[in-house]
Amino acid sequence: MRLSFNIALRFLKSGKGQTALIILGISVGVAVQLFIGSLIQGLQISLVNTTIGRSPHITISSTNKDKTIKDWDRVIYETKISSPEIVNVSVAADGPASIDYEEDIDSVLLRGFNIYDVDKVYRFSDGLYEGTMPEKKDEVIIGRELSKKSGTNANDKIILITPSGGKTRLTVTGLYDLKVSSINETWVVTNLETAQDILGLDNNVTSVEMQVRQVFNADSVAKKLKYTLSIGDLKVDNWKEQNEQLLSGLNGQSVSSYMIQVFVLVAVLLGISSVLAISVVQRSKQLGILKAMGIRDRDASLIFVFQGLMLGCLGAILGILFGFGLLLVFSKFALNSDGTPLVPIYINYRFIALSGMFAIVSAMIASLIPARLSSKLNPIEVIKNG
Repeated sequence: MRLSFNIALRFLKSGKGQTALIILGISVGVAVQLFIGSLIQGLQISLVNTTIGRSPHITISSTNKDKTIKDWDRVIYETKISSPEIVNVSVAADGPASIDYEEDIDSVLLRGFNIYDVDKVYRFSDGLYEGTMPEKKDEVIIGRELSKKSGTNANDKIILITPSGGKTRLTVTGLYDLKVSSINETWVVTNLETAQDILGLDNNVTSVEMQVRQVFNADSVAKKLKYTLSIGDLKVDNWKEQNEQLLSGLNGQSVSSYMIQVFVLVAVLLGISSVLAISVVQRSKQLGILKAMGIRDRDASLIFVFQGLMLGCLGAILGILFGFGLLLVFSKFALNSDGTPLVPIYINYRFIALSGMFAIVSAMIASLIPARLSSKLNPIEVIKNG
């Protein structure tokens, strides 16, 4: 085996141009695979964070006549013990209303929360660009679009009209921007007590919202939660059921990424096989002499397997370095108007290691064809036809 390794190394050194060409081919393949895979993963994570990151992954609502949850303390307790995957549990008291300003009346959604709990889900404090969070009764925050439409600034007063005709004067303590226009334009956010009083919900809530540690496990966690809840008139929804188009798009991206990576690997594999197969023909005289001197067919085959292994290792290392270089260049030049990367680059070390391993394995598989050819060489015929 050591003899085969030494011969393989000598063959690679003697054909430096050919060796460099193979290593370059492998490294380009690994770099493209790494670049595309990391780019797609970064895009997917960015999409999920943008659409799901600041929203509940699972929502419990009521199916009874008044659509309210009365014993919500019990629901929260059963929710928290149902799975360790569930985090950031918050109750909500929602209801339609209208905001009355000088020029017009617009429909809005009044949402009341326990502010400390809900901030872990929606992260209003991160999106607050003016003023403070509502802490006292009759204090609210509104979104950027709604503040512009109504001409409302922090510390201004607004009048909220309920469907029953009741009017309530509220103080706008802050303005937020969650980067979602439908939320910025319609949500009036306040504390739980204020919303319950305005909407006439007594001490009831309309939903219990939560997040899970792994967003793509939301459906299985929701299914388990449904069987844990002891109150019968409750419905459990998860974001995957409500965002089928997004999931379809993410799956399409993943499939496209995998297909591109597979074709890149196949191209690398075929390239290595063809070059090493030619190498067998080029070095047939040396192989014939080695066989005549007593080297076994197995050892002759191992020469090319070792060549594939060394070429794969060198190509994988250079390919990973090239891939990081491409990602760095992309993150520096493909920018949004605010200077942030167009697509956040996600570095998955497991994916990087797998890409390198696939390149090495592909190179070794590609070396099996020339290895088989070398084992079939007849030393007498090779030397005779020399």
